[in-house]
Amino acid sequence: MDLRVIAKRIFLPCATLILASLAMSCGKTPGNDVAATVDGEKIYRADVERYFQNQTAGSNQPLNDEQATGLRLSIVENLIENQILMHRAGKLGLLATDDEVERRLKEIRSPYTDQEFTQRLQERKLSLDDIKREIRRSLTAEKVVNKEITSKINITDQDIGDYYSEHKSEFNLIEPKYHLAHILVTTSPDPHGRDPNKARGEAEARKKIDGVLLRLQAGDEFSTLAATYSEDAATSANGGDIGIVPESALKQTDVATRESVVKLKPGQYTPVIPLANPTGKQIAGFQIVKLISIQPAGLREISDQHVKQEIRQKLQDRREQLLKTAYYNVMRDRAKIENYYAQQVLNAGGTGH
Repeated sequence: MDLRVIAKRIFLPCATLILASLAMSCGKTPGNDVAATVDGEKIYRADVERYFQNQTAGSNQPLNDEQATGLRLSIVENLIENQILMHRAGKLGLLATDDEVERRLKEIRSPYTDQEFTQRLQERKLSLDDIKREIRRSLTAEKVVNKEITSKINITDQDIGDYYSEHKSEFNLIEPKYHLAHILVTTSPDPHGRDPNKARGEAEARKKIDGVLLRLQAGDEFSTLAATYSEDAATSANGGDIGIVPESALKQTDVATRESVVKLKPGQYTPVIPLANPTGKQIAGFQIVKLISIQPAGLREISDQHVKQEIRQKLQDRREQLLKTAYYNVMRDRAKIENYYAQQVLNAGGTGH
């Protein structure tokens, strides 16, 4: 599990933030160190800045003033929602315990050596206390959402049948689809020199991917190795999961990858595949691809348990998101919120300074 995942939260629509800022009294000035308050509990600017630095660390493209202000507004809104949930959890007796925090921390650390974990903390500008604090908030939020929202959702067989009847075309596949994951190692050096595992050149990249293959053959989990060693930042956090790839898209990949993947059965992975640089004949990297599942062409019947589960999950997610929005709106109405940073942005004409 990538450390960046911990900090993610659900953001409410921008209109909520605008209304909250307009409702504040312009004359209230709690001090330059306070960004907002929730029922008198202060959210400090230093915390906002810490989250800002965390989310922008390692970015090659610096944010302009408007983008930076927008991100800080989102962070403040996020922290307000977190505080509302923490207050609610306290009233319900659902605050995460120290033992629960330590167990989740152990899960997060498991794919890394101590050195690798420390390195990733430094890259994200986080301390161990920061991580524990985020874990506690995340676990607490999960408890509240499960009790107040998820437990109230009931997806019936009738719901599933109705959805299937109304969206039958979604399950009529005109071509096979492949659910893939991969572990990617590139030959290009780390421009920032922050990753101690980064290969520097073709020989080191080959040695690294061969080492990954040996661990796969020894029985190590593909997703764990992808999270630790894959250099594809877009997929490594999800265990290398690329998603669903139609056969037509697979045909557009390089020949070696295509020919290796179509030979696989679900659960199997390819040998090491060299990847050529599109602009030349040099090797740009290596990958190992796993076939998670395959969906054959044709109509998938509702009797297929995978179809039922897919529909159930889709309906569950939709209802949960709807209830979350309603729940946060109700909780915000009950709370006394002062968003001083939003007021400052409004007064300064959008600069946030």
